Amino acid sequence: MKRKEFLRGLGLMGIGSLAIPIINSCSKDNDSSDTSTDTGSDSGSSTGSGDCSVTNSETAGPFPTISPSSLVKSDIVMDRTGVAFTIKITVNNTKASCTALKDAIVDIWHCDKDGYYSEYGGTGMQSVNYTSVHFLRGRQTTDENGLVTFTSIFPGWYNGRATHIHVHIYNASGTSLLVTQIAFPEGANSAVALVNASTENGYTKGLSGYTYNATDNVFSDSTANEMAAVTGSVSDGFVLTHTINVAS
Repeated sequence: MKRKEFLRGLGLMGIGSLAIPIINSCSKDNDSSDTSTDTGSDSGSSTGSGDCSVTNSETAGPFPTISPSSLVKSDIVMDRTGVAFTIKITVNNTKASCTALKDAIVDIWHCDKDGYYSEYGGTGMQSVNYTSVHFLRGRQTTDENGLVTFTSIFPGWYNGRATHIHVHIYNASGTSLLVTQIAFPEGANSAVALVNASTENGYTKGLSGYTYNATDNVFSDSTANEMAAVTGSVSDGFVLTHTINVAS
């Protein structure tokens, strides 16, 4: 069984349970270099341009939200600092010719600028203990256009993973439809490069040791329908737009 399929299975079996398998998705970075040919603005292609297939499913672990129903909010920043970031996700229904899916429940979570997750810590996987706080996690319900919007800060990164956002989508009745992840465009002028060079905003690691999408253990097979578009600037903040297709 391929490592990615194994990770997916473990992550999905753990959804909705406090006994979520804690799996090491942070495999050792190979110190890969960026092979992107993007020399333009900090943008990428968005899911759903003529493609009505279901977006790839991915593992929810190792840091899924423990009680997402308690985190109904659009501003998920809390006490975290970093470059301003707006997340706009549209959910479409493949069973209705990829028209907008209203009233879908969308949970998101991602790490802070230093690569740490709330609700976890004090272990080998994350030494800093954030088990009692819930930053950068939230839940919203899609509007008539299938859209949810979150206010956040631009994610940092940690060993073994490219910059990413986790998403879990349910139908209006609370039945799980899809667990997936959102990938970010990379390259010299990408938001990932610009933000991680922004030491004045607290992004102190740069990209030394960063794992790019091509060697990330989740995205390395393909990011075709998981790649977001990211626009903006460090001074004004960035906006991510992404479409996720589910079968509802």
